[in-house]
Amino acid sequence: MDLENYNSTDHEALARFAKAMSHPVRIYVLRHLSKQTCCYSGDLSDELPIAKSTLSQHLKELKNAGLIQGEIEPPKIKYCLNRQNWKLAEGLFKNFFEE
Repeated sequence: MDLENYNSTDHEALARFAKAMSHPVRIYVLRHLSKQTCCYSGDLSDELPIAKSTLSQHLKELKNAGLIQGEIEPPKIKYCLNRQNWKLAEGLFKNFFEE
């Protein structure tokens, strides 16, 4: 390990993002959100062949990792990419694979 370039904060963020992205449904959600401004959870549940409660858990994981953000608009929740953290994740993964 190159300790001169070691940054534990970056490594922790990269691991958090990687863990959140470690399921095919979450990858689908991130790709879907990356192609549009925002999306309602009900729209996602119409597209995915999974229970709403399961989708809710996946959205929670992505939100906890900071990759998406949700805004309650009763009776729905609108989800969008957290563009700042999305850009950070992109840079961290790029650096990881280029090393």
